[in-house]
Amino acid sequence: MNRPGDESVLEVAIVGAGFAGMYLLHRLREAGFSVQVFEAAPEVGGTWYHNRYPGLRCDVESLEYQYAWSEDLRRDWRWSERFSAQPEILAYAKWVADRLDLRRDIRFDTRIARARWDGVARHWVATTDSDERLLARHLVFATGALAVPRMPDIPGLDRFRGRLIHTAAWPKEAVDFSGQVVGLIGTGSSGLQVAPRIAEQAGTLHLFQRSPAYSIPARNRPLTEADYDAFLSGLDAFDAMALKHRGGIVTPVPTRGVQDVSPEERDSRLRKRWAAGGAFTFLSEFNDVQTNAVSNAIVADFVRARIREVVRDPKLADKLCPDYLIATRRTCVDTGYYEMFNRDNVDLVDVSDDPIAAFTEAGVRLASGREYRLDALVLATGYDAMTGAFLAVDIEGRDGLTNYQAWADGPRNLLGLMVAGFPNLFTVTGPGSPSVLTNVIRAIEHHVDWLTRCFKDLRDQGVEVIEATARPSRNWTTPPSSCATRCANSPRRKSRRSRLASTATTTCHARSGRDWAHWARWVSPPRPSTAAWASGISIMSSLPRRSVARRVRSASPTSRTRTCM
Repeated sequence: MNRPGDESVLEVAIVGAGFAGMYLLHRLREAGFSVQVFEAAPEVGGTWYHNRYPGLRCDVESLEYQYAWSEDLRRDWRWSERFSAQPEILAYAKWVADRLDLRRDIRFDTRIARARWDGVARHWVATTDSDERLLARHLVFATGALAVPRMPDIPGLDRFRGRLIHTAAWPKEAVDFSGQVVGLIGTGSSGLQVAPRIAEQAGTLHLFQRSPAYSIPARNRPLTEADYDAFLSGLDAFDAMALKHRGGIVTPVPTRGVQDVSPEERDSRLRKRWAAGGAFTFLSEFNDVQTNAVSNAIVADFVRARIREVVRDPKLADKLCPDYLIATRRTCVDTGYYEMFNRDNVDLVDVSDDPIAAFTEAGVRLASGREYRLDALVLATGYDAMTGAFLAVDIEGRDGLTNYQAWADGPRNLLGLMVAGFPNLFTVTGPGSPSVLTNVIRAIEHHVDWLTRCFKDLRDQGVEVIEATARPSRNWTTPPSSCATRCANSPRRKSRRSRLASTATTTCHARSGRDWAHWARWVSPPRPSTAAWASGISIMSSLPRRSVARRVRSASPTSRTRTCM
């Protein structure tokens, strides 16, 4: 940290000590860079530190949701369950930090509040929330997609006199809902996971649902020695399979579409996947669920039929069945969610036609005037996803451009890694990358590996500045937005357009449908003897000082233009 009179410049400053920040710190230290991580929390873990609500589990299987870059780490850590719970994932993050001795280069309880690009000195000047200053050549936001909680845009929340809890800020101490009337708002992944646990305690649970989500049962179970023997004896095949899958998941890449098999075979295969559990594998049984509307509707109908089999009340089951395309956002994984609605103490409040008008001192009032009196209110309203952490910092790039101005009409970047107008600034698994539509930890590894090689090549080539240019950034993010608009305007989706917000801010399926090896070729790291894969990157050399930014245009190996991508 720079104090007055101390003008040393870090080569790389990393914001966030989750899985992305931890791995990037490790790689860059090994490569000989001066690097430091700044973490607002008192501990590593990122989203797995801040989120601790009951029922929280990862929707990616434990053996896949861990660092794949180190065989030693994979052999020495043992998961207890197929889908790990939050305490175990946080324990894993702490274990890795200790194992790699990462804490000595992490500043905990330190939030980056502001950052300004100094175009003359060619580095970032950042300020913490305690007004300490740091200088860094490169600034990397490893803050994750799910970092900033989103509060409901409904008036009167501060009036409620009962206990108010957001799932993203759950108390460390146990919360006892025994005998209480509890309201739960939100039916995304957090809501689906926490609801059954609340229902086990509460006298009455009122679940306020604006629109239902698709969810696949987890079928969680303890991991056995046989599971680990198979895993450790086949690591190469395990990783190869993941790298071929668009989501980075260990499951064979499907070769046939939903309509390429008979109805009997299709039903049998889908039932087998449903019984096995897990959303990624269920959606990977056929290769056209996310590209063919008819195939999508067939699979969605299958899931709706399973919901109706579980929920005994037909009218209630109908309310729990989504009426939009499946997999237009990350499909949930649950444990006992639909079964919960067969309990006498669970009440589904459909607010799609009678929305919540206001919070009151006693509870929740609907537009119709009906009021629900509550002892406690749980908000499972999610996050300011993808963009929240980046926009939470006041950032000023080239020529005074702010991050708010740059993303006023939505996130624009190149490859999910770089933002035009902000030299030497990077995001890890940001909007425009596969990100939350994949096994995020494998996406993190890919971005971190790219960044490490990029920084090494910049250093080797004597290049001080790297920057995405505007037009290719617009071209990169236009296809996902267009895809989202088309899906939103489909006949089955007009009433649920907002559901596609996450799709619009991540890479569309047509692009992320390339296997991971292909994606890696698209964002292959720079090499001194090769030219850029495409136009879109500006670079500035350190020698001579008078050099100006140059746009990489040629893909010719003999190009004289120095390349950074």
